[in-house]
Amino acid sequence: MLATKLSRPLLNISLKKLNFKDPGNGFRPVKRFCFPLLSSSGSRSYASEVDQIGSRAVLITGCDSGFGFALAKHLHAKGFIVYAGCLQKDKGDGGSKDLDNMKSDRMRTVQLNVCDSKEVDRAVEHVNSSLEDPEKGLWGLVNNAGISTFGEVEFTSMDTYMEVAEVNLWGTVRTTKAFLPLIRRSKGRVVNISSMMGRMGSPARSPYCITKFGVEAFSDCLRYEMQPQGVMVSIVEPGNFIAATNLYSPERIKAIADKMWDELPEIVRKDYGRKYFDEQVSKMETYCNSGSTDTSPVIESVAHALTSTTPYTRYHPMDYYWWLRMQIMTHMPAAISDRLYVY
Repeated sequence: MLATKLSRPLLNISLKKLNFKDPGNGFRPVKRFCFPLLSSSGSRSYASEVDQIGSRAVLITGCDSGFGFALAKHLHAKGFIVYAGCLQKDKGDGGSKDLDNMKSDRMRTVQLNVCDSKEVDRAVEHVNSSLEDPEKGLWGLVNNAGISTFGEVEFTSMDTYMEVAEVNLWGTVRTTKAFLPLIRRSKGRVVNISSMMGRMGSPARSPYCITKFGVEAFSDCLRYEMQPQGVMVSIVEPGNFIAATNLYSPERIKAIADKMWDELPEIVRKDYGRKYFDEQVSKMETYCNSGSTDTSPVIESVAHALTSTTPYTRYHPMDYYWWLRMQIMTHMPAAISDRLYVY
């Protein structure tokens, strides 16, 4: 079975182009790979779409920038009523200003901090009161809000671990629980943005990996429970899109690294030394400058999950290098995958 699953997408991969590691820095950005969403002609294929998109409403978290901002505009263009949750709306900053300037009654920005239960409850009340027919519910919830950081385990403070988890994991759980009654009424969709890092670990990314592994488990459990309710749950696992989402600028990487070094226990600084620390930061800078600058594979995956009558359980918008690496790391013995990609 595994051989069959691996062989189909690999038929289109040129083995001459395929390297497990780039000898220069260990990362090899290559062409986009999003099997099975792309047809042989390269266009998106849909078995069939749900009807009456213009009467369906979707709430998206994290619309200040990145995937969320682009997704809000994309779904609006497809005809959805979009509730765009923005962290900075009350300050008039970020994407909320641009979305409000669209002057469309189908684009509705909402102040939403997924870490604040009161704000989440207010968002539910706002959506419920503004829906044309609240009894028909909310068609879709896209849990996109998230933050990221880097640092080896001994370099990362407990405060950092908890901060990332509060947004990426508990924010997803909190928002989903709050909106599920509206989603159940419509027999709609929940789409959770995870990551390839939710399927495979990576050195210096444990705070992020932990939360995305948690999102994967939460999504699976939710899918099992919601199936009898007629609600479909999908997970989108993007590859390396850091260059496209501007999560890390050189200034931000430096600020994180300086703060991390300043807060390290003296014994850790002494044992590892500044040279080793700076080498790891340099590797992160290289990784952040690689990857895809085109977010459309992620946006199209979410749109498919919301509009297809038969959405996929998991979507893998990523370069085929990362797709193959993920398959090997999740299906092969760790002794082999570790040797190929880590050591």
